[in-house]
Amino acid sequence: MDITVDAVLALAPDDASVKAARSLASPGKWQTLGFDEVSAWGLCQGSGSKPYQTKVDLSGPACSCSCPSRKIPCKHALALLLLLAQQKGAFAEGGRPDWVSEWLEGRQQRAAKKEAGASAKKSAAPSAKKEAARLERMRAGLDELVRWMNDQVRQGLSSLSGRYDEWNRLAARMVDAQMPGVAARVRELSALTDAGDDWPAEMLGRMGELQLLAEAFSRMDGLSPAEQADVRAALGLLPDKAAVLAGNDAVADVWSVMGVSVAEEDRLWRRRVWLYGKQSGRTALVLDFSHGSRSFEPVFLPGDHVRMTLAFYPGASPLRAVVAGDLVSEPGGALPQRTLDEALSDMAARVAANPWQRPLPLFFGGANLTRAESGWQLVCEGNRLIPLVLDDAAAWNMLAACGGRPLFVCGEWSGGALVPAGVFPQTAS
Repeated sequence: MDITVDAVLALAPDDASVKAARSLASPGKWQTLGFDEVSAWGLCQGSGSKPYQTKVDLSGPACSCSCPSRKIPCKHALALLLLLAQQKGAFAEGGRPDWVSEWLEGRQQRAAKKEAGASAKKSAAPSAKKEAARLERMRAGLDELVRWMNDQVRQGLSSLSGRYDEWNRLAARMVDAQMPGVAARVRELSALTDAGDDWPAEMLGRMGELQLLAEAFSRMDGLSPAEQADVRAALGLLPDKAAVLAGNDAVADVWSVMGVSVAEEDRLWRRRVWLYGKQSGRTALVLDFSHGSRSFEPVFLPGDHVRMTLAFYPGASPLRAVVAGDLVSEPGGALPQRTLDEALSDMAARVAANPWQRPLPLFFGGANLTRAESGWQLVCEGNRLIPLVLDDAAAWNMLAACGGRPLFVCGEWSGGALVPAGVFPQTAS
Protein backbone atom coordinates (compact mmCIF):
# COMPACT_ATOMS: atom_id res chain seq x y z
CA MET A 1 0.00 0.00 0.00
CA ASP A 2 1.22 3.50 -0.85
CA ILE A 3 1.16 5.63 2.31
CA THR A 4 -0.85 8.69 1.22
CA VAL A 5 -3.24 10.89 3.19
CA ASP A 6 -6.24 9.64 1.23
CA ALA A 7 -5.24 6.00 1.71
CA VAL A 8 -4.81 6.55 5.46
CA LEU A 9 -8.14 8.33 5.83
CA ALA A 10 -9.84 5.46 3.99
CA LEU A 11 -8.77 3.17 6.84
CA ALA A 12 -10.52 5.26 9.52
CA PRO A 13 -13.47 3.52 11.18
CA ASP A 14 -15.43 6.82 11.54
CA ASP A 15 -15.20 10.63 11.27
CA ALA A 16 -14.45 11.03 14.99
CA SER A 17 -11.32 8.89 14.56
CA VAL A 18 -10.18 11.10 11.66
CA LYS A 19 -10.65 14.27 13.74
CA ALA A 20 -8.76 12.78 16.73
CA ALA A 21 -5.97 11.48 14.48
CA ARG A 22 -5.42 14.88 12.85
CA SER A 23 -4.96 16.44 16.30
CA LEU A 24 -2.21 13.88 17.05
CA ALA A 25 -0.50 14.09 13.64
CA SER A 26 2.26 16.37 14.92
CA PRO A 27 5.82 15.30 15.79
CA GLY A 28 5.57 17.17 19.07
CA LYS A 29 2.88 14.73 20.28
CA TRP A 30 5.29 11.80 19.96
CA GLN A 31 8.30 10.87 22.07
CA THR A 32 9.86 8.74 19.32
CA LEU A 33 9.07 8.04 15.66
CA GLY A 34 10.78 5.43 13.50
CA PHE A 35 10.36 3.34 10.34
CA ASP A 36 12.08 0.77 8.13
CA GLU A 37 11.18 -1.10 4.95
CA VAL A 38 8.39 -3.11 6.58
CA SER A 39 7.17 -1.21 9.62
CA ALA A 40 6.65 2.14 11.37
CA TRP A 41 6.35 2.84 15.09
CA GLY A 42 6.08 5.55 17.68
CA LEU A 43 5.54 6.33 21.36
CA CYS A 44 2.64 8.72 21.93
CA GLN A 45 2.09 10.22 25.39
CA GLY A 46 -1.46 9.69 26.59
CA SER A 47 -3.22 10.34 29.87
CA GLY A 48 -1.29 7.61 31.72
CA SER A 49 2.28 7.51 32.99
CA LYS A 50 3.48 5.29 30.15
CA PRO A 51 3.31 6.31 26.49
CA TYR A 52 1.25 4.24 24.10
CA GLN A 53 3.24 1.89 21.89
CA THR A 54 1.92 2.23 18.35
CA LYS A 55 3.18 0.09 15.50
CA VAL A 56 2.20 -0.49 11.88
CA ASP A 57 3.00 -3.37 9.53
CA LEU A 58 3.32 -1.52 6.23
CA SER A 59 2.68 -4.63 4.14
CA GLY A 60 -0.96 -4.59 5.17
CA PRO A 61 -1.12 -2.17 6.51
CA ALA A 62 -1.97 -3.67 9.90
CA CYS A 63 -1.89 -1.67 13.10
CA SER A 64 -1.59 -2.30 16.81
CA CYS A 65 -1.49 0.00 19.80
CA SER A 66 -1.29 -0.39 23.58
CA CYS A 67 -4.04 2.18 24.11
CA PRO A 68 -7.44 0.96 25.44
CA SER A 69 -9.39 1.96 22.32
CA ARG A 70 -11.47 -0.77 20.68
CA LYS A 71 -11.42 0.93 17.31
CA ILE A 72 -9.23 -0.59 14.59
CA PRO A 73 -7.20 1.29 13.63
CA CYS A 74 -7.18 3.56 16.65
CA LYS A 75 -6.50 7.31 16.48
CA HIS A 76 -2.83 6.79 17.40
CA ALA A 77 -2.22 4.39 14.49
CA LEU A 78 -4.04 6.73 12.09
CA ALA A 79 -1.99 9.67 13.35
CA LEU A 80 1.25 7.70 12.93
CA LEU A 81 0.35 6.89 9.33
CA LEU A 82 -0.67 10.49 8.60
CA LEU A 83 2.67 11.67 9.91
CA LEU A 84 4.49 9.10 7.76
CA ALA A 85 2.55 10.29 4.70
CA GLN A 86 3.08 14.02 5.37
CA GLN A 87 6.28 14.37 7.43
CA LYS A 88 8.47 11.34 6.77
CA GLY A 89 11.52 13.38 7.69
CA ALA A 90 10.34 13.38 11.32
CA PHE A 91 10.96 9.62 11.51
CA ALA A 92 14.29 8.03 12.36
CA GLU A 93 15.16 5.27 9.89
CA GLY A 94 16.05 1.81 11.23
CA GLY A 95 16.72 0.72 14.80
CA ARG A 96 13.46 -1.16 15.19
CA PRO A 97 12.69 -1.70 18.92
CA ASP A 98 12.08 -5.18 20.35
CA TRP A 99 8.39 -4.55 21.05
CA VAL A 100 7.85 -3.94 17.33
CA SER A 101 9.95 -6.92 16.24
CA GLU A 102 8.09 -9.26 18.60
CA TRP A 103 4.74 -8.06 17.27
CA LEU A 104 5.87 -8.54 13.64
CA GLU A 105 7.21 -12.03 14.38
CA GLY A 106 3.93 -12.99 16.03
CA ARG A 107 2.06 -11.79 12.95
CA GLN A 108 4.33 -13.80 10.68
CA GLN A 109 3.89 -16.95 12.76
CA ARG A 110 0.12 -16.60 12.78
CA ALA A 111 0.10 -15.96 9.05
CA ALA A 112 2.28 -19.02 8.42
CA LYS A 113 0.05 -21.17 10.59
CA LYS A 114 -3.04 -19.89 8.82
CA GLU A 115 -1.47 -20.53 5.42
CA ALA A 116 -0.43 -24.04 6.46
CA GLY A 117 -3.96 -24.74 7.66
CA ALA A 118 -5.43 -23.46 4.42
CA SER A 119 -2.92 -25.46 2.44
CA ALA A 120 -3.72 -28.60 4.41
CA LYS A 121 -7.42 -28.02 3.91
CA LYS A 122 -6.87 -27.48 0.20
CA SER A 123 -4.78 -30.66 -0.12
CA ALA A 124 -7.20 -32.61 2.06
CA ALA A 125 -10.01 -32.07 -0.41
CA PRO A 126 -8.18 -33.68 -3.34
CA SER A 127 -6.89 -36.43 -1.01
CA ALA A 128 -10.41 -37.15 0.20
CA LYS A 129 -11.61 -37.24 -3.41
CA LYS A 130 -8.75 -39.53 -4.38
CA GLU A 131 -9.47 -41.86 -1.45
CA ALA A 132 -13.19 -41.95 -2.30
CA ALA A 133 -12.39 -42.76 -5.93
CA ARG A 134 -10.00 -45.52 -4.89
CA LEU A 135 -12.56 -47.07 -2.55
CA GLU A 136 -15.15 -46.96 -5.31
CA ARG A 137 -12.77 -48.76 -7.70
CA MET A 138 -12.12 -51.40 -5.06
CA ARG A 139 -15.82 -51.82 -4.38
CA ALA A 140 -16.58 -52.20 -8.08
CA GLY A 141 -13.73 -54.70 -8.49
CA LEU A 142 -14.95 -56.84 -5.57
CA ASP A 143 -18.52 -56.73 -6.85
CA GLU A 144 -17.32 -57.97 -10.24
CA LEU A 145 -15.27 -60.72 -8.58
CA VAL A 146 -18.22 -61.93 -6.49
CA ARG A 147 -20.54 -61.98 -9.52
CA TRP A 148 -17.95 -63.94 -11.48
CA MET A 149 -17.46 -66.49 -8.69
CA ASN A 150 -21.23 -66.94 -8.30
CA ASP A 151 -21.50 -67.59 -12.05
CA GLN A 152 -18.74 -70.23 -11.88
CA VAL A 153 -20.39 -72.00 -8.94
CA ARG A 154 -23.71 -72.10 -10.78
CA GLN A 155 -22.05 -73.53 -13.90
CA GLY A 156 -19.89 -75.98 -11.92
CA LEU A 157 -16.25 -75.34 -11.08
CA SER A 158 -15.09 -78.17 -13.32
CA SER A 159 -15.99 -75.91 -16.26
CA LEU A 160 -12.91 -73.81 -15.35
CA SER A 161 -10.60 -76.64 -16.37
CA GLY A 162 -8.10 -75.35 -18.91
CA ARG A 163 -9.42 -71.77 -18.86
CA TYR A 164 -6.20 -70.13 -17.65
CA ASP A 165 -6.66 -66.95 -19.69
CA GLU A 166 -9.79 -66.20 -17.67
CA TRP A 167 -7.75 -66.15 -14.47
CA ASN A 168 -5.19 -63.80 -16.01
CA ARG A 169 -7.96 -61.42 -17.09
CA LEU A 170 -9.53 -61.46 -13.63
CA ALA A 171 -6.19 -60.90 -11.87
CA ALA A 172 -5.46 -57.93 -14.15
CA ARG A 173 -8.88 -56.51 -13.31
CA MET A 174 -8.07 -56.70 -9.58
CA VAL A 175 -4.81 -54.86 -10.19
CA ASP A 176 -6.77 -52.13 -12.01
CA ALA A 177 -9.05 -51.95 -8.97
CA GLN A 178 -5.95 -51.28 -6.81
CA MET A 179 -6.17 -54.55 -4.89
CA PRO A 180 -2.82 -56.35 -5.42
CA GLY A 181 -3.57 -58.74 -2.58
CA VAL A 182 -6.76 -59.94 -4.25
CA ALA A 183 -4.95 -60.23 -7.60
CA ALA A 184 -2.38 -62.52 -5.94
CA ARG A 185 -5.17 -64.67 -4.47
CA VAL A 186 -6.81 -64.95 -7.89
CA ARG A 187 -3.50 -66.14 -9.36
CA GLU A 188 -3.32 -68.75 -6.58
CA LEU A 189 -6.74 -69.99 -7.68
CA SER A 190 -5.40 -70.30 -11.21
CA ALA A 191 -2.59 -72.53 -9.90
CA LEU A 192 -5.19 -74.80 -8.24
CA THR A 193 -7.01 -75.46 -11.51
CA ASP A 194 -6.56 -79.09 -12.63
CA ALA A 195 -4.12 -79.70 -9.73
CA GLY A 196 -5.23 -83.06 -8.32
CA ASP A 197 -8.52 -84.91 -8.32
CA ASP A 198 -10.18 -82.73 -5.67
CA TRP A 199 -9.15 -79.30 -6.99
CA PRO A 200 -12.77 -78.04 -7.32
CA ALA A 201 -13.30 -78.60 -3.58
CA GLU A 202 -10.10 -76.74 -2.71
CA MET A 203 -11.04 -73.93 -5.09
CA LEU A 204 -14.52 -73.62 -3.56
CA GLY A 205 -12.95 -73.07 -0.13
CA ARG A 206 -10.62 -70.37 -1.49
CA MET A 207 -13.54 -68.68 -3.23
CA GLY A 208 -15.36 -68.68 0.12
CA GLU A 209 -12.44 -66.73 1.61
CA LEU A 210 -12.71 -64.14 -1.17
CA GLN A 211 -16.46 -63.90 -0.65
CA LEU A 212 -15.86 -63.31 3.06
CA LEU A 213 -13.27 -60.63 2.21
CA ALA A 214 -15.78 -58.82 -0.01
CA GLU A 215 -18.37 -58.97 2.78
CA ALA A 216 -15.87 -57.62 5.32
CA PHE A 217 -14.92 -54.75 2.99
CA SER A 218 -18.59 -53.78 2.64
CA ARG A 219 -18.88 -53.58 6.44
CA MET A 220 -15.56 -51.91 7.28
CA ASP A 221 -17.22 -49.24 9.42
CA GLY A 222 -18.50 -51.91 11.80
CA LEU A 223 -15.14 -53.66 12.25
CA SER A 224 -12.59 -53.03 14.97
CA PRO A 225 -9.34 -51.22 14.01
CA ALA A 226 -7.45 -54.55 14.19
CA GLU A 227 -10.00 -56.27 11.94
CA GLN A 228 -9.90 -53.38 9.50
CA ALA A 229 -6.11 -53.73 9.35
CA ASP A 230 -6.51 -57.43 8.48
CA VAL A 231 -8.97 -56.65 5.70
CA ARG A 232 -6.69 -53.97 4.26
CA ALA A 233 -3.72 -56.37 4.40
CA ALA A 234 -5.73 -59.05 2.59
CA LEU A 235 -6.54 -56.51 -0.11
CA GLY A 236 -2.83 -55.69 -0.40
CA LEU A 237 -2.92 -52.32 1.39
CA LEU A 238 -0.23 -52.62 4.05
CA PRO A 239 1.10 -49.75 6.19
CA ASP A 240 4.64 -48.70 5.35
CA LYS A 241 7.58 -49.78 7.48
CA ALA A 242 7.91 -46.38 9.17
CA ALA A 243 4.30 -46.55 10.38
CA VAL A 244 4.85 -50.07 11.75
CA LEU A 245 8.00 -48.99 13.60
CA ALA A 246 6.08 -46.06 15.07
CA GLY A 247 3.25 -48.36 16.24
CA ASN A 248 2.61 -49.56 19.77
CA ASP A 249 3.21 -53.31 19.34
CA ALA A 250 6.97 -53.74 19.75
CA VAL A 251 8.38 -56.78 21.56
CA ALA A 252 11.94 -57.10 22.82
CA ASP A 253 12.90 -60.73 23.34
CA VAL A 254 15.34 -63.51 22.54
CA TRP A 255 13.87 -64.89 19.32
CA SER A 256 14.51 -68.46 18.19
CA VAL A 257 14.74 -68.89 14.42
CA MET A 258 12.31 -71.75 13.87
CA GLY A 259 12.52 -71.87 10.10
CA VAL A 260 13.49 -70.05 6.92
CA SER A 261 11.95 -70.45 3.46
CA VAL A 262 13.18 -68.84 0.25
CA ALA A 263 11.52 -68.80 -3.18
CA GLU A 264 12.00 -66.96 -6.48
CA GLU A 265 9.56 -65.74 -9.12
CA ASP A 266 10.47 -63.57 -12.10
CA ARG A 267 13.86 -62.67 -10.54
CA LEU A 268 12.19 -61.51 -7.31
CA TRP A 269 13.42 -63.49 -4.31
CA ARG A 270 11.23 -63.81 -1.25
CA ARG A 271 12.38 -64.89 2.22
CA ARG A 272 10.14 -65.82 5.14
CA VAL A 273 11.76 -66.10 8.57
CA TRP A 274 9.68 -67.74 11.31
CA LEU A 275 10.57 -66.72 14.86
CA TYR A 276 9.45 -67.61 18.38
CA GLY A 277 9.97 -65.36 21.41
CA LYS A 278 11.34 -67.22 24.40
CA GLN A 279 9.87 -64.88 27.03
CA SER A 280 6.86 -63.47 25.19
CA GLY A 281 5.70 -66.72 23.60
CA ARG A 282 4.93 -64.70 20.45
CA THR A 283 5.32 -66.13 16.96
CA ALA A 284 6.56 -63.74 14.30
CA LEU A 285 7.15 -63.63 10.55
CA VAL A 286 9.83 -61.42 9.04
CA LEU A 287 9.22 -61.12 5.29
CA ASP A 288 11.98 -59.83 2.98
CA PHE A 289 12.38 -59.38 -0.77
CA SER A 290 15.46 -59.12 -2.95
CA HIS A 291 15.44 -58.39 -6.67
CA GLY A 292 17.83 -60.26 -8.94
CA SER A 293 19.80 -62.17 -6.33
CA ARG A 294 19.29 -64.31 -3.26
CA SER A 295 20.83 -61.75 -0.92
CA PHE A 296 19.16 -60.91 2.39
CA GLU A 297 20.25 -58.93 5.42
CA PRO A 298 20.38 -59.73 8.25
CA VAL A 299 21.22 -63.41 7.91
CA PHE A 300 18.93 -65.78 9.81
CA LEU A 301 19.60 -69.53 10.03
CA PRO A 302 17.26 -72.15 11.53
CA GLY A 303 18.29 -72.86 15.10
CA ASP A 304 19.80 -69.39 15.70
CA HIS A 305 18.81 -67.36 18.77
CA VAL A 306 18.82 -63.59 18.42
CA ARG A 307 18.13 -60.84 20.94
CA MET A 308 16.24 -58.06 19.17
CA THR A 309 13.07 -56.01 19.09
CA LEU A 310 10.32 -56.76 16.58
CA ALA A 311 7.59 -54.28 15.64
CA PHE A 312 4.40 -56.04 14.59
CA TYR A 313 2.00 -55.04 11.85
CA PRO A 314 -1.48 -54.30 13.24
CA GLY A 315 -4.09 -57.03 13.15
CA ALA A 316 -6.42 -59.21 15.20
CA SER A 317 -3.73 -61.91 15.40
CA PRO A 318 -0.46 -60.08 14.64
CA LEU A 319 2.13 -62.24 12.94
CA ARG A 320 4.18 -60.23 10.43
CA ALA A 321 6.83 -57.98 11.95
CA VAL A 322 9.87 -55.89 11.09
CA VAL A 323 13.20 -55.77 12.90
CA ALA A 324 13.56 -52.62 14.99
CA GLY A 325 17.09 -51.81 16.13
CA ASP A 326 20.22 -53.90 16.52
CA LEU A 327 20.54 -57.68 16.66
CA VAL A 328 22.67 -59.58 19.16
CA SER A 329 23.35 -63.29 18.74
CA GLU A 330 22.62 -65.38 21.83
CA PRO A 331 24.16 -68.69 22.87
CA GLY A 332 22.29 -71.76 21.69
CA GLY A 333 19.30 -72.86 23.69
CA ALA A 334 16.50 -75.39 23.63
CA LEU A 335 13.67 -75.04 21.15
CA PRO A 336 10.19 -74.54 22.60
CA GLN A 337 8.39 -77.73 23.58
CA ARG A 338 5.12 -78.01 21.67
CA THR A 339 2.90 -80.94 20.78
CA LEU A 340 0.96 -81.26 17.54
CA ASP A 341 -2.30 -80.61 19.39
CA GLU A 342 -0.92 -77.37 20.82
CA ALA A 343 0.33 -76.32 17.39
CA LEU A 344 -3.03 -77.05 15.74
CA SER A 345 -4.89 -75.19 18.49
CA ASP A 346 -2.68 -72.13 17.98
CA MET A 347 -3.21 -72.25 14.22
CA ALA A 348 -6.99 -72.62 14.63
CA ALA A 349 -7.05 -69.50 16.81
CA ARG A 350 -5.16 -67.57 14.13
CA VAL A 351 -7.55 -68.70 11.40
CA ALA A 352 -10.53 -67.67 13.53
CA ALA A 353 -9.00 -64.23 14.11
CA ASN A 354 -7.86 -63.66 10.53
CA PRO A 355 -9.10 -66.12 7.88
CA TRP A 356 -6.99 -64.53 5.10
CA GLN A 357 -3.57 -64.99 6.70
CA ARG A 358 -1.55 -67.47 4.66
CA PRO A 359 0.70 -69.37 5.01
CA LEU A 360 0.54 -70.09 8.71
CA PRO A 361 3.39 -71.47 10.81
CA LEU A 362 3.06 -74.93 12.27
CA PHE A 363 5.83 -76.15 14.56
CA PHE A 364 5.81 -79.12 16.92
CA GLY A 365 7.90 -82.06 18.10
CA GLY A 366 7.54 -85.81 18.18
CA ALA A 367 7.28 -86.32 14.40
CA ASN A 368 8.76 -89.14 12.34
CA LEU A 369 9.49 -88.87 8.62
CA THR A 370 8.21 -91.69 6.43
CA ARG A 371 7.73 -92.41 2.76
CA ALA A 372 4.32 -93.44 1.38
CA GLU A 373 3.05 -94.02 -2.13
CA SER A 374 1.64 -90.51 -2.22
CA GLY A 375 4.91 -88.95 -1.08
CA TRP A 376 6.74 -88.01 2.10
CA GLN A 377 4.78 -87.45 5.29
CA LEU A 378 5.12 -87.03 9.02
CA VAL A 379 3.75 -89.62 11.41
CA CYS A 380 2.79 -87.83 14.62
CA GLU A 381 1.29 -88.65 17.99
CA GLY A 382 -1.78 -90.86 17.66
CA ASN A 383 -0.60 -92.07 14.23
CA ARG A 384 -1.81 -88.88 12.63
CA LEU A 385 -0.34 -88.16 9.20
CA ILE A 386 0.73 -84.79 7.85
CA PRO A 387 1.58 -84.71 4.13
CA LEU A 388 4.75 -82.82 3.17
CA VAL A 389 5.81 -80.83 0.14
CA LEU A 390 9.30 -82.30 -0.01
CA ASP A 391 11.56 -83.75 -2.70
CA ASP A 392 13.44 -87.01 -2.23
CA ALA A 393 16.90 -85.45 -1.87
CA ALA A 394 15.82 -83.13 0.95
CA ALA A 395 13.90 -85.95 2.63
CA TRP A 396 16.89 -88.33 2.69
CA ASN A 397 19.09 -85.56 4.07
CA MET A 398 16.55 -85.02 6.86
CA LEU A 399 16.49 -88.71 7.68
CA ALA A 400 20.27 -88.81 7.84
CA ALA A 401 20.41 -85.70 10.04
CA CYS A 402 17.91 -86.96 12.60
CA GLY A 403 19.72 -90.29 13.04
CA GLY A 404 16.52 -92.18 13.65
CA ARG A 405 15.30 -89.79 16.36
CA PRO A 406 11.93 -88.02 16.25
CA LEU A 407 11.94 -84.58 14.63
CA PHE A 408 11.03 -81.10 15.74
CA VAL A 409 9.53 -79.53 12.62
CA CYS A 410 8.66 -75.97 11.66
CA GLY A 411 6.75 -75.60 8.41
CA GLU A 412 4.35 -73.46 6.43
CA TRP A 413 0.82 -74.79 6.31
CA SER A 414 -1.24 -73.71 3.31
CA GLY A 415 -4.30 -75.87 3.95
CA GLY A 416 -3.38 -79.21 2.43
CA ALA A 417 0.26 -79.92 3.16
CA LEU A 418 3.24 -78.73 5.16
CA VAL A 419 6.28 -77.13 3.53
CA PRO A 420 9.23 -77.68 5.90
CA ALA A 421 11.18 -74.53 6.78
CA GLY A 422 13.20 -75.83 9.72
CA VAL A 423 13.81 -79.42 10.89
CA PHE A 424 15.75 -80.41 14.01
CA PRO A 425 16.45 -83.74 15.74
CA GLN A 426 14.24 -83.99 18.81
CA THR A 427 16.25 -83.53 21.99
CA ALA A 428 15.38 -85.32 25.18
CA SER A 429 13.36 -83.08 27.54
